[in-house]
Amino acid sequence: MLAVMDKEKKCTLARPVEISGRGVHSGSQVRLRLVPSEAGQIVFRRTDLGNLEIPLDWRKIKAKNSSYLVFPEGKIQTIEHLLAVLYMLGIDSLRIDINGSEIPILDGSALPFVKYIREAGRKIIADNKKSIGVKKHALIKEEDAYIAFWPEPELKISYSIQFDHPAINSQELSLVVDEESFIKEIAPARTFGFLKDVPELRAQGLALGGSLENAIVLDEKGVINGPLRFPDEFVRHKIVDFIGDLSLIGHPLCGHFQAYKAGHSLHLKAVRFLMNNPKLWTYL
Repeated sequence: MLAVMDKEKKCTLARPVEISGRGVHSGSQVRLRLVPSEAGQIVFRRTDLGNLEIPLDWRKIKAKNSSYLVFPEGKIQTIEHLLAVLYMLGIDSLRIDINGSEIPILDGSALPFVKYIREAGRKIIADNKKSIGVKKHALIKEEDAYIAFWPEPELKISYSIQFDHPAINSQELSLVVDEESFIKEIAPARTFGFLKDVPELRAQGLALGGSLENAIVLDEKGVINGPLRFPDEFVRHKIVDFIGDLSLIGHPLCGHFQAYKAGHSLHLKAVRFLMNNPKLWTYL
């Protein structure tokens, strides 16, 4: 079990964590080591590139079927599930050693990362934590999709999706997200994909490591590798992705964030818009 967080101080892990698995897009086997740090920030270290260190920075994030950190020597892909867990479990200071270009997908959800971090435990460090509160309403659109946010005393997320598929159709979920609700209601939800899209994705060098063990896969009629963990597992997983992308802001958030038919690209636009417009938020 994790120790109770100090809301005023940053935290790291109490001990290192070793994780290995396959990248869902690269198909490569990857070793990951989460190392306690007193630096006060999250830093990636590519052990296959001479221990090159790359601090996590929202200005250096791009999106294509996942969110990834880019730098002159390469990238680190599919960071959103791990980042969502670090954010919701209050891990602000960490070195992430990785020997490849993609975070392992594990079972397609954020839950395995939760288990690893809960087993390692938390440790408070000296750095103070700053929370950000949304103070003005804003709306960011991308064709018929949008993300809106406005003031709220805690972090609340409302997410709606629409897919022309009998197993999904329209799904929506709205909830206050804290450590407990994240672990029980959001973290177990797995990523999903459509069988018909696999050839095109693989032609683009994506989904090379995707399988029935690490994603919900749908054919034209329904889910081919059920059962689902929740009847609305699809929208719950979109919230995992959204939290991972919002965590790039680097501070605990208070505000109501509403997303409709969004994805990583729009999530990142919302992060950039918020951070580039300091009149919309304040330090709490």
